[in-house]
Amino acid sequence: MALTNSQYETIMREYEDRQTASRHLLEERTAEVYARVEGYRGLCESVASLSVSQGRKFLDGDEKALEDLHASLSSLSAQKKYLLRQAGYPDDYLTPVYNCPKCRDTGYVDGSKCHCFKQAIIDLLYEQSGIREQLESENWSTLSYDYYQGDDLQRFQNAVKECKNFIKTFDSDYHNLFFYGTVGTGKSFLSGCIARELIESGHSVIYFSAAGLFETLSRNMFDYKNKDDIVSFHEDLYGCDLLIIDDLGTEYTSNVAVSVFFSLLNQRHLNKKSTIISTNLSLEDLRNRYSDRVFSRITNQYTICKFTGTDIRMLKKRLQNRK
Repeated sequence: MALTNSQYETIMREYEDRQTASRHLLEERTAEVYARVEGYRGLCESVASLSVSQGRKFLDGDEKALEDLHASLSSLSAQKKYLLRQAGYPDDYLTPVYNCPKCRDTGYVDGSKCHCFKQAIIDLLYEQSGIREQLESENWSTLSYDYYQGDDLQRFQNAVKECKNFIKTFDSDYHNLFFYGTVGTGKSFLSGCIARELIESGHSVIYFSAAGLFETLSRNMFDYKNKDDIVSFHEDLYGCDLLIIDDLGTEYTSNVAVSVFFSLLNQRHLNKKSTIISTNLSLEDLRNRYSDRVFSRITNQYTICKFTGTDIRMLKKRLQNRK
């Protein structure tokens, strides 16, 4: 997944902060040792002057200069360690401290992203998704068919199949999903399963409740003071690999809001960026509530999955009360 500029800059600022903290710690420790360990500063100054003098000899043609330099530096290093130990410090007390010794907090090793950089990407994606805690419980390991029967079970199994194919072909095929049906039948759960799987593989996922999305879009239309923040928000919203819009139909709608909503769906379609929408509305309610353009966009360019059955959340509560 290609990070947006804002995402990359966020991660790199974190690395810069780590490097700054490491440098400050080393400066503090060095000042402490200079003040408390007699002779240590002089050895450090000897290293610098010796390197300069032997470098000059080498440039003047003394082929043994580098060999002599290495030997002298090794001796000085041993003396410094001895002074540190004598003063009660560990040998590596003045060695830079890194969060990741492999890349030395640069994020890169030999020009390639370090494992810590890849983890930072995943952590950032989780944070930006808005559903980190939700995804701890909503994943394939907690999937259960026990709450479904008959046609309800068949519909849910078909939806699970569509979701797994959505994940499997995500990088090769552009597609969208539309979940609709009765309350508490697994629509948000399956959206969460997909989100977790894609985030773990390094894709950007952003989750919005429909109410939160419409409120944010409406607010940004009239906010002229925070242009940079709005540009960054739109970059993420229109460009993230997957946008999840949950509970469509619970938001306050207006003609302007519906128009902006269509623009969002249309632009993501043009960008070949996938979207998942879930709603408790029927298809008839969807047509009546939103414009024909929105209805046409969803019914023609989304794989539609219908959910039916008992409200699982309510069923679980009843089962717990019986215990």
